This record gives sequence, structure tokens and C-alpha cells, in this order.
Amino acid sequence: MTIAASVLDGVRTRRRRVAGNTVVVWVCAAIVGLALLLAVFGPALAPHDPDAADLTYANVGPVAGHPLGFDSQGRDLLSRLLAGARTSMAGPALVVVLAMAGGTVLAVVSAWAGRWIDATLSAVMDVLFAFPAVLLAVLAAAVFGPGLTAPTLVLALAYTPYVARVLRGAALRERAQPYIAACEVQGLSAFTICLRHLVPNIAPMMAAQGTLLFGYAMVDFAAISFMGLGVQPPTSDWGVMVSTGQPGVLQGYPAESLTAGLCIVVVVVAVNLLGERLSQRSEGR
Repeated sequence: MTIAASVLDGVRTRRRRVAGNTVVVWVCAAIVGLALLLAVFGPALAPHDPDAADLTYANVGPVAGHPLGFDSQGRDLLSRLLAGARTSMAGPALVVVLAMAGGTVLAVVSAWAGRWIDATLSAVMDVLFAFPAVLLAVLAAAVFGPGLTAPTLVLALAYTPYVARVLRGAALRERAQPYIAACEVQGLSAFTICLRHLVPNIAPMMAAQGTLLFGYAMVDFAAISFMGLGVQPPTSDWGVMVSTGQPGVLQGYPAESLTAGLCIVVVVVAVNLLGERLSQRSEGR
């Protein structure tokens, strides 16, 4: 094979790889977009009352008007999946907002101030790294009672140092750029420089981290709901459906757990793949 043929083959391979990555990104973006639409409009789109139970239809398979059948309490599975999208994604979304806000502030302050402030914040973050996020959320739910509030706040606190550690590196790189020194020479305050220039320039990294964080938080919330410490039945929630449908799996009726678990897996995988792609683009790869 000649050198020209080798180069041409390499170019074609790279183009196929790029095309494949583009298709994956668009598919993941479509899945995430659909999940967000369901989180907003899912309860309104439910064809039946998701909480209406009729034990005469317990674990009955698909019938006319009920394409996914019924759960162990005789409730329409499709309606519960659509209504459960909101509660399944509301908690992770709040965790992302709070953790990204706190992590960004800590990262910018640490990178800008440096010296003992940077050392102190880094030490505090190292201490927080020692506590598993799910364990803290479970303890908070056990102490303050089940629901969304306690796990949301604790998970946001637990994820903040991870966000801060990643964004700190990006903020340090921006802090060393010549345009920052030029802004200081012009007399702009540190707050103005960070708000108008530094933070917007690390926004791609923030978007990538927020996307990845959403997937991790969604898995954690599903685990907490599965243990009965998150959203409480009969409220529609994918994690709750996996838990309440567990006995049906052993009895030969896996539809409830299987459909809810599949929804969680598909959304989490799509979000993680999209987040990884955004992270690669933010790093220039």
C-alpha cells in the first residue's frame, strides 16, 4: 500500500468515526430532549389517572387502551411512567443547579484568590470527598424523613466538591490568560472580570459537568426511592416503580420494574454519552 493510499484510508476512517459520533450525539440529544418534555408535560399526556387502582386488573398484560398493561395494584403502567418522569427528573435537576452554582463559586474564588484561600478550600473539598453521596442522602432521609428535600440538599452538597475540583483547573487556566491581566490593567474589579469574562469562558466545561452530574444524580435518586427513602408511594416515580414491582418479578410479572428500570437506564446512558461528548469538545478533542 502506498503512502497516499494509507493517508486516504486514514482520512476515510476518521470521517466514518466522526459521522458515527455525530449520530450518537444526535440520538442522545433526542432522548434527553424527549425526557425533558415528558418531565414537563408527562402528567398531562397520561391517558389515565396514574394513581387510580383497580385490583381486578392487577398484573394484567396489555389490553385495548392500556398498551403496557397494569401494575400490581391495577394502575395503568403507561400513565405512571409518563407521570413519573417529572418526579424522577426534578430531584436530579435541582441537584445539578445547586451543585453547579456552589461548585462554580468555589472554583472561581479558589482560582482567583490563590494562596491560603485556595489551600483551605482544597482541604475542605478533600474532606467532603471522603463521604459517599448516596450514604449521606440515606442518612439525611432517615433523620429528616423521606421525600425529595433532604436527599436533594445532601446530594447537592456532596457533588459540589467534585464540580469545584474540575472547574478549578479550568478557572486556573483562564486566570493565567493575558486577557485577564489586560482587564486588571483597565481597572475592572475582580467580580466584574469573573462574571463577564472568566465564567463565560469556562461555560462549556460547566455544561459538560452538569450533564454528567445529572446522570449520576438520577441513579442516586432512583436508588434512594428504591430503598423507600425518597418519593413515597403511591406517587408516580420510576425508582418507586422499580421497588414496588420487585415482588412481581419473582411472581412472573416483571413489566412494572422492567419498564421503569429501562426508562432510567436509557435516560442515564444518553445523558452520560452526551456529557462525555460535551467534555471532549470543551477540551478541544
